[in-house]
Amino acid sequence: MKKLLTILIIVLGSYQVSSAQQNDLQWLDIELANYDYPYPVSYLPLHIQKQELKMAYMDVKPDDYNGKNIVLFHGKNFNGAYWETTIEALTKEGYRVIVPDQIGFGKSSKPANFHYTFQQLARNTKAILDSLNIKETAILGHSMGGMLASRFALMYPEFTEKLILENPIGLEDWKLKVPYRPVEWWYQNELKKSYKGIKKYQLENYYDNKWKPEYDQWVNLLAGWTLNSSYETIAWNSALTYDMIFTQPVVYEFQNISAPTLLIIGTRDRTALGKNLVSDEVRKTMGLYDQLGGITKDRIPNAELVELSNIGHLPHIENFDGFISPLLNFLEK
Repeated sequence: MKKLLTILIIVLGSYQVSSAQQNDLQWLDIELANYDYPYPVSYLPLHIQKQELKMAYMDVKPDDYNGKNIVLFHGKNFNGAYWETTIEALTKEGYRVIVPDQIGFGKSSKPANFHYTFQQLARNTKAILDSLNIKETAILGHSMGGMLASRFALMYPEFTEKLILENPIGLEDWKLKVPYRPVEWWYQNELKKSYKGIKKYQLENYYDNKWKPEYDQWVNLLAGWTLNSSYETIAWNSALTYDMIFTQPVVYEFQNISAPTLLIIGTRDRTALGKNLVSDEVRKTMGLYDQLGGITKDRIPNAELVELSNIGHLPHIENFDGFISPLLNFLEK
């Protein structure tokens, strides 16, 4: 009885903390105008698909600039702000760090209609780099950003000095296992998003049910948007990018990547698009990063693999030291 009471107190306490966090949730502007990034943000105007858009980015150049550059591509459920500690560590070593928010994400425009392709996003990023007169750079991509980084390296091999993929999605072609769902289906899913659901997803899929208070900010950034009266626009853009991810695999072109490549893989990761649409038997075969890291290394001609055991989808958040050390070693070669 005493043990049961203790468990009940813990559960109720956890619920009260979660409820308090949810009640304190901040309404967020559609372009995060009321959310401060860790470094100054600039904007590049883009005329694309018969509309005027703006693309946000941070350009952090240290006083002791070593002449080397690196671009950081964010994941699907994030924006450039979550690279703060990575930017700090890289600039400390003399690297100039450029961190874009892709169109549809973060502080960049959320168009009412847009044909999303990884090629278009790569072109947008190249436009930023051209405006900064950058001729060569390392490219680092996390999660969805890994798919974009791969596409960038394939489109601009002479521009890509080195490629780093941190738990990239798209290491397998989900179309072979998952039934297709139209954009409207993803849109309806996005409209159902809530603080509770977003945190549950991240807790289970990113952190193996081991939550730390510093993870709250990444839940709040997504959940704060659900309070916005324009959330339907955000949800629509999110649905369009899900369709892009599902229908535009890069896995079949890994053998064409010419840049020296580093894979940093948290082996506990089980991220895979559409896992909820397949049987338990099929689900067990998807998102096996403890296997996908080695398979991908063999597919990319000049690749190295660093595996981080018992780390999930976000090494640079969950185990920064384990992430930054191999990254710096690779960049310094």
